[in-house]
Amino acid sequence: HGVLDPVAEVAEAAAGRGIPCHVDACIGGLVLPFWAGAGGAELPPWDFRVPGVTSISADLHKFGYAPKGASLLLFADRELDLARYFALTDWPGYPVVNPTILGSRSATSLAAAWAVTAALGVEGYTDLTRRTVAATHEVAACVGRIDGLRALGEPAGPLLAVVTDDGVPAKQRVHPHLWAAASARRGFVLQGQPSLRQSDGSLVPRSTHLTITPATHDVIPELTATLREAADEVRGGTVDLPADLPVPDPAALAASARESGDLDLTQVLALIEKLPRDATAGLLAQFLQAFTAPSAP
Repeated sequence: HGVLDPVAEVAEAAAGRGIPCHVDACIGGLVLPFWAGAGGAELPPWDFRVPGVTSISADLHKFGYAPKGASLLLFADRELDLARYFALTDWPGYPVVNPTILGSRSATSLAAAWAVTAALGVEGYTDLTRRTVAATHEVAACVGRIDGLRALGEPAGPLLAVVTDDGVPAKQRVHPHLWAAASARRGFVLQGQPSLRQSDGSLVPRSTHLTITPATHDVIPELTATLREAADEVRGGTVDLPADLPVPDPAALAASARESGDLDLTQVLALIEKLPRDATAGLLAQFLQAFTAPSAP
């Protein structure tokens, strides 16, 4: 949802109980370090500058711009780092020692990631982040001017979660999933996210997720026009499901999607919101299994 967790508070609480604190920086790990230097806002510390943070992970294929297959796992001290090694001598074969539990894996992704990061360096990453910061500001400003929508919370980086603005009359509100579908018909794919009732009873509202990258900078006029036009198309619309909705047959849904070449994601997200989450996760797995199964000869 584009927000930065209170890492300092969590790390302090963990350290006080003797618990390691891992920071999952899979998305922000290679863009937030350059954010302020690229014209973005100053962010609270979230990395090894924070006492109590013991490890950090970051995906190189996201804002590291490397091919998939290589990620970073960093440790604050050698004792924790040692725990990731796997070694075996109590067997009849040769001594085995590997830096991860993956004993056989191609080094191609690792070499590609090293080449990309070495070629870009700090200057290259800062330049790419500068484009991302500028694009993020443009998209956020566009959303802020669309009647019936608003950004959720205070985004700290290049991710935005856009929700319905419940502060306007119902006829002016924009359903974020209908907005995403209308944007897709115009050539831009946005990611719908269902609402979620959390364990403390609070509700995270349904939203549409946007990840802004340097490439976004080159299509800002087209994207912002699409966001406005899509909102105008669906403003006041709703996604309604029957109160006595039966559990759908995932195989039948898969067959229909394969035949038509289309899947109504707004209905899928509405189903996820309405049905128990443990049931919907299983239905999604069954749907994908049926959808990707080889056709009968």
